[in-house]
Amino acid sequence: MSDIHGVILAGGLARRMGGGDKPLADLSGRPILAHVIDRLSPQCAGLALNANGDPARFAGFGLPVVADSVEGFAGPLAGVLAGMDDAASVGAAWLISAPGDTPFLPGDLVPRLAAARNAAGVEIAVASSGGRTHHAVALWPTALRNALRRALTLEGERKVSSFIARYSSVIVDWPVEPNDPFFNVNRPEDLERAKAMAKEEARG
Repeated sequence: MSDIHGVILAGGLARRMGGGDKPLADLSGRPILAHVIDRLSPQCAGLALNANGDPARFAGFGLPVVADSVEGFAGPLAGVLAGMDDAASVGAAWLISAPGDTPFLPGDLVPRLAAARNAAGVEIAVASSGGRTHHAVALWPTALRNALRRALTLEGERKVSSFIARYSSVIVDWPVEPNDPFFNVNRPEDLERAKAMAKEEARG
């Protein structure tokens, strides 16, 4: 995976959580973000955090923080672009993206996406589970970064799914038993569910 870098998308406004930095919420004594890092960092050669505002609040995680280069809050696509630019700056051909509120990412995420993309001969591989496609959890070629920049700045594109639809892609499905590996924490009640899931996982 030496040519694959990662970006954790932590630039959301967390309105349904009452604002603030959702990835910093406590889960089993550690921030949600720490769990995401633990899952994703072994699967890629380098990892960055996409977040806006003062990067000092993430200093304890030891990751480079890359902000959106697109003006205003442009959503996760802007974070993907920031990740692509960061990955390309170190010569990486591929970027794996994942939201900062998904603490149970599968340990085979990158290998399976890469294998499926290679087998299908397509440009982008996207994760899915339980009948839902998780467009922000995807393996992208960094060569698309200029096209993505144009889509964001000149065309006003904001939907990850719409941008992906412009290119060839493959969907890779994961089982949701015993738990959905792409469960994300959007609301306070989701955080309670995540705590229960973490306890189940710890029990094996």
